[in-house]
Amino acid sequence: MADLEDVLSAADASLEASLGRLKDLVRIPSISTDKSHAGDCEKAAEWLVESLSEMGFDASVRKTDGHPMVVAHHAGADAAAPHVLFYGHYDVQPVDPLELWSTDPFEPTFSETPDGRKIMTGRGTSDDKGQLLTFVEACRAWKETRGDLPLNVSILFEGEEESGSPSLIPFLEANSDELKADLALVCDTGMWDAETPAISVSLRGLTGEEITVHAASRDLHSGHYGGAAANPIHILTGILGEMHDETGRVTIPGFYDGVSETPDDIKAMWDGLGRSAESFLSEVGLSKPSGEEGRSVLELTWARPTAEINGVWGGYTAPGFKTVIPAEASAKISFRLVGEQDPHAIRAAFREFVSSRIPEDCSVEFKAHGTSGAIHLPYESDELASAGKALTEEWGKPAAFVGMGGSIPVVGFFQSMLGMQSLLVGFALEDDCIHSPNEKYDVKSFHKGIRSWIRIMDALAAPKA
Repeated sequence: MADLEDVLSAADASLEASLGRLKDLVRIPSISTDKSHAGDCEKAAEWLVESLSEMGFDASVRKTDGHPMVVAHHAGADAAAPHVLFYGHYDVQPVDPLELWSTDPFEPTFSETPDGRKIMTGRGTSDDKGQLLTFVEACRAWKETRGDLPLNVSILFEGEEESGSPSLIPFLEANSDELKADLALVCDTGMWDAETPAISVSLRGLTGEEITVHAASRDLHSGHYGGAAANPIHILTGILGEMHDETGRVTIPGFYDGVSETPDDIKAMWDGLGRSAESFLSEVGLSKPSGEEGRSVLELTWARPTAEINGVWGGYTAPGFKTVIPAEASAKISFRLVGEQDPHAIRAAFREFVSSRIPEDCSVEFKAHGTSGAIHLPYESDELASAGKALTEEWGKPAAFVGMGGSIPVVGFFQSMLGMQSLLVGFALEDDCIHSPNEKYDVKSFHKGIRSWIRIMDALAAPKA
């Protein structure tokens, strides 16, 4: 890496001003789910455009059918340098219940935690205004010291992330050529802990299914028909019980097609993070993992696919007792996917697995729910290595390459619609209370987040061997 002391020192010297800009942005109550705050969402977008424009970005507010997008571009000093698209969102969650806040949620307030950490409390301080400003302020430090940026940078700030992103797909479709880049940068994730930086290298995909087994033409008296008539609850639960073998593996044919083993060095890294099954499950009153045998809890939740039953119903479930054989029984099942698993192939395989087990005088009905593929940044990618080294330089601890059990839809859209991989680097902490009263952001996380992006930008711009 090049000598960055001048850029890093500029970020240090400007920290109070950077925090002041964060306070100004947090003061704008840009609650996307509340129509009465539509003007505030517009105001937040305009604030960001003004801030980026004064730094030399070609920035503009882009209208949508909902809240506006912010799009900005800045050519780097070297036209041949990589082109990155940085994504964040300026909208925030509602603040209810207001009475549980210790301060005004839109008047950011500094205080100290019991362990001495300096924090800023306010809605959006962590999710995602503080996070997105770490990158903006890193660009500001580059501009103030070097007069330019080491990368070609585009920025997309969304105003509907907290309300389902209804305008995002149409906007990406309409502006795909303008927004395509070599790599997307997403800062809506977190640290492993307060001292250990993290890069989220994978997001599990999803296939959701709802099934209903139909048997008799009406509910039946169990004394009259019991033992002779098919019971759809028996049929359904029997099929669901066959989805896993005694070792926890999913038995649906072809289910593991496209699932790769996690490299040994990555599994060793995860083991070193100190997250045991007991410590993880004890928070919810459990102690024994129930997934595939012989795998760590982090591997199970980050790198292995799942078949989970999310709900089962049928027959009489009201208070009291009714001896009935129901006419139908239903269930909802979700599959978390990894690697190259095809969500549509999983759906088809599951339906065949169920249909082949339905008695000939009964029937089954399927209803599709959400579908998305898994996202994975190759462990051997240059971008991952460069960003990991940069974070390690800043924090003094090796960056953890972590997985996420859920998904971030925009990352999937960037891959499927724009053909871009995403580098997910965030500086939020588990105790930031995002979406809850008293949301906060550690000043250290904000400060070192700025410094981290300075280093990452430099590392991504460096020629690859």
